[in-house]
Amino acid sequence: MPTTEPEPEPELLHRIENGVLWLTLNRPKASNAITWAQRELLIELLGEASANEAVRAVILTAAGPKHFCTGMDLRSSPGTKSLLAAPDAADDDAAPKPPARPTGYATRMMKTGVQRLTNAVLDCEKPVIAAVNGTTAGYGMSLALACDLVIAAESSRFIQIFTRRGLVPDGGSAYLLPRLVGPQKAKELMFFGDDLPAAEALRIGVVNKVVADDELQAVAREWAERLATGPTRAYAFTKQLVNRSLDSDRVAAFDEEAQIVELNMTSRDANEGVASLMERRKPEYYGW
Repeated sequence: MPTTEPEPEPELLHRIENGVLWLTLNRPKASNAITWAQRELLIELLGEASANEAVRAVILTAAGPKHFCTGMDLRSSPGTKSLLAAPDAADDDAAPKPPARPTGYATRMMKTGVQRLTNAVLDCEKPVIAAVNGTTAGYGMSLALACDLVIAAESSRFIQIFTRRGLVPDGGSAYLLPRLVGPQKAKELMFFGDDLPAAEALRIGVVNKVVADDELQAVAREWAERLATGPTRAYAFTKQLVNRSLDSDRVAAFDEEAQIVELNMTSRDANEGVASLMERRKPEYYGW
């Protein structure tokens, strides 16, 4: 009898367990570079997580021990051939010419591509934890920086690899990284593109915690499930206030804080928190 080939695993695994949405990049043989299809599905799932009451926290991680994410896989994404086209070699003595493409092409590619994914992480109303299991480079580092919390395996490395290829950091790196480490340290990491080991990433504030490689999934699960039993709306509002704080003046920030406090007090969890305090008992949060 003819044998049937087993169906390949999806390139993006996703499941919900104990209130946690697990998103796993599953292209270890391609260093977990993100394809166009993966990007679109990630954006969709993160958007759905905001509205899904069954999801109260998100973990973003990757398959395989070597790579968390090495950026976008341009070769497998539609509409990028002009970026990869060889220069015109008609005149060997002439300076290389840039790939032929319409003015504004790269701008549109950024706005409709990696920036949308970064925004999807930043705008997700549930806490997003990056569980970084290996090398994360280029846009992969941008993606980790966009997450609310970052747990890194001891063997992981972070690389702002863009300038090694003559490129400018994208996906929000130049916005996110200086807010974590300051502008001078950010420029050092971006100019040189040197490997940033997990221990150093912890010291300068790029990650929240470093754990042994074989403990990464368990610690990420512990953090996420702890968040999944907490006041979900309060987390969403807190995330909103913190993400906007460095772009606001004091008057605007205080005004938004007051309005958010007012709005949060309409939630069941806020009232449960106050009631439990008055009654001297442990609160039980429902996520709304």
